[in-house]
Amino acid sequence: MMQQFLRIKAEHPDQLVFYRMGDFYELFFEDAERASRLLDLTLTARGKSNGKPIPMAGVPYHAAEGYLAKLVKLGESIAICEQIGDPATSKGPVERQVVRVVTPGTVSDEALLDERSDNLIVALGHQGERYGLASLDVSSGRFLLRELSDSAAVEAEIARLRPVELLLPDSLDGTLSQLLGKLPGRRLLPAWEFDSDSATALLCQQYGTRDLTAFGCDHLPLGIAAAGALLGYVQQTQRGELPHIQPIVAESAEDFVALDAATRRNLELDINLSGSQLNTLFSVLDTTQTTMASRLLRRWLNQPLRNIDALQQRQQAIGELLEQFRYEQLHRLLKPVCDLERILARLALRSARPRDLTRLGQSLAVLPELTPHWCELSSARLLELAADLVEQPQLVALLQSAITENPPVTTREGGVIADGYDSQLDELRQLNSNAGDYLLAMEQRERERTGISTLKVGYNRVHGYFIELSKGSADKAPADYIRRQTLKNGERYITPELKEFEDKALSAKSRALSREKQLYEELLEQLNEHLQPLQRCAAALAELDLLAALAERAATLSLCRPQLSNDSGLNIVGGRHLVVESVSDQPFVANDTLLNEQQRMLIITGPNMGGKSTYMRQTALIVLMAQIGAYVPASSATIGVVDRIFTRIGSSDDLAGGRSTFMVEMTETANILHNASRHSLVLMDEVGRGTSTFDGLSLAWACAHYLAEKIGALTLFATHYFELTALPEQLTGVGNVHLGASEYQDTIVFLHSVKPGPANQSYGLQVAKLAGIPDAVLTLARRELQHLEQTSAAVPATALDPQRNQQSLLPQQSELFAQPSNPALITLLEQSEPDGLTPRQALELIYQLKALL
Repeated sequence: MMQQFLRIKAEHPDQLVFYRMGDFYELFFEDAERASRLLDLTLTARGKSNGKPIPMAGVPYHAAEGYLAKLVKLGESIAICEQIGDPATSKGPVERQVVRVVTPGTVSDEALLDERSDNLIVALGHQGERYGLASLDVSSGRFLLRELSDSAAVEAEIARLRPVELLLPDSLDGTLSQLLGKLPGRRLLPAWEFDSDSATALLCQQYGTRDLTAFGCDHLPLGIAAAGALLGYVQQTQRGELPHIQPIVAESAEDFVALDAATRRNLELDINLSGSQLNTLFSVLDTTQTTMASRLLRRWLNQPLRNIDALQQRQQAIGELLEQFRYEQLHRLLKPVCDLERILARLALRSARPRDLTRLGQSLAVLPELTPHWCELSSARLLELAADLVEQPQLVALLQSAITENPPVTTREGGVIADGYDSQLDELRQLNSNAGDYLLAMEQRERERTGISTLKVGYNRVHGYFIELSKGSADKAPADYIRRQTLKNGERYITPELKEFEDKALSAKSRALSREKQLYEELLEQLNEHLQPLQRCAAALAELDLLAALAERAATLSLCRPQLSNDSGLNIVGGRHLVVESVSDQPFVANDTLLNEQQRMLIITGPNMGGKSTYMRQTALIVLMAQIGAYVPASSATIGVVDRIFTRIGSSDDLAGGRSTFMVEMTETANILHNASRHSLVLMDEVGRGTSTFDGLSLAWACAHYLAEKIGALTLFATHYFELTALPEQLTGVGNVHLGASEYQDTIVFLHSVKPGPANQSYGLQVAKLAGIPDAVLTLARRELQHLEQTSAAVPATALDPQRNQQSLLPQQSELFAQPSNPALITLLEQSEPDGLTPRQALELIYQLKALL
């Protein structure tokens, strides 16, 4: 047996081998030691190898799912090794083989999946600096590919998809390889598995086509290569056909709003900064009735659309569901609908359980109740969905007649197929269930025949059926009684009649179980013939549920329908932050946002805790909600479709990556400056605060200037460098706003209202007092502040010159080292004491020197 195990283990060196032995899955050697640590199992030993005991641990077969779920969540892969031979005819160890490999990305069992999140496996191929990426959700069959032009785009896609398994070629190296190598679920495959020609052949075989022209991806060889490697990996793990995998879809970056990893993190779309789903936009919007719709909402939030026609169709559908509270009716009807996407995947993989079929029947039974609602609708999108919601009365009738009302979890012990569905099964069951009546009747007949009133007819698992006589009555046993067992106080016999009945009764149970399993497999085959229309129905139900949920949110949260425009700009009146509003016990202060051709950047100043970050985030979330087709939290809104949303908000270091807080800040800023366009929405918060005052101020000024002058992106730029409030005097398209606050008796009251113009102070000491800084420290701080303000006032101030040359932020090297010929400039330099200057004085000195030049 150990030879057999080691032979199988050699084929699966990286997986834990669950080796079936009777009613247990056993693990041996290093697998046993590893599993005992991960699952808290008792580690035992059995037999010896090279003179040492063989470590062994096991889990019960009937409870294996729970253990598998835990291992999968820990990122482990498990090879399930089953007995496929017949123990009765096997001369040596029963033949075994691996029937499937359970990996985090290829699971389909309900217990192993997060019901409200996609379970994606992603493959990434490359050729130089170009990349092909494919993603597959085995639990639903959704299969996508795309090509990416640089590593930054790859990082953004991986952050969006959050795969549980990532397949990489062993030829990938450099910074991207190091970054992706830190992700859980990373698997290295030989580079030859990412061959485009082999991948094309494999995909054509999967879909039964001559080429991939019909899928619109034949011009994407790197994407095809990644898709082929992914499909091959899944086929190896599932050890069977994959009929539920949907036609592959080629995605284009131009179809969606790009969101990088920092933006997703900072906006807290579906995961907050502490890693949970609480207080996220997803948690506020998710009132869906089905888990399918919940997953769809997550996909929409992480991949907003740029197609105005598609967005307006969603808006129209939501508007129609809002009329006369139709969404309430849909919510009620959709409540019984189960997770059809994943049930159909298990059906295709032949791993569907009896209760999956019951839920499938319950869900399909809802369709006739939805039909009357379609005749009253005019929305194009709702009518398209209605076309896919085809009633399935024959399948519903089949499932109701075939499966018992409350079936067991598995088919192992029978009791799944309903009575009356199959006459042969009914006959076998009747024979088995009538055994008790037959034995009672036989007992009465034998008592009358023998005259022995204490005679009993019984059964046990060891000896089967028997007639039992007491010691005192044994001598009266008829001649046809054959002794089967001698007891202390009696004798047990068998008769030819009882033996014949025993053979029938005992075989009836096993034959009934065998017949039931055969009928169940035939039922799965019948249902698989309708797989594709059922998948379309599941997708339509999910989107219908999501649109109804967005309509409910629009009514409950007082959201408005935004006007979508091809022009660049935003005009939000009375905008609100949905998440902050939902958790706050205070009325939320709504604010306007206006960015257009005349004003493309707002410099935002005001106190800490005053609401600058909330104001910026709410603007981004309103734009994002508009670009998934949802209603938005505002009195009114006109949204120009944006191509990307960038955020540079918050501070954190990356110790594992060797990056300081300031380095992370500069990396994110560099990404924005390189990739933002005129149609991007950019949120910049406190750029430059991670370094010295002069460096930080210079960087903040230069970044704002570059965004306004060179890129022209729609920008909200929050800062505590008040020197930046002079930018509107120097550049067109830049304006000042500030968050209001009021000071009363050395305390601060935040008004949270956005007002035009710059703030006059930061209220830093007042905020520090609110945070609990000791009074003695605050007293010292006030004294030092007064000293610094007096020092600053002693140096003459020169107004910023809006006419000064801004062509280059840094002079040429020859200019730096040239001897100045201006005596006034030399005198001013000689009189200056750099170490004694405040930041403001230093900046004013620079302006004076510039003026003298």
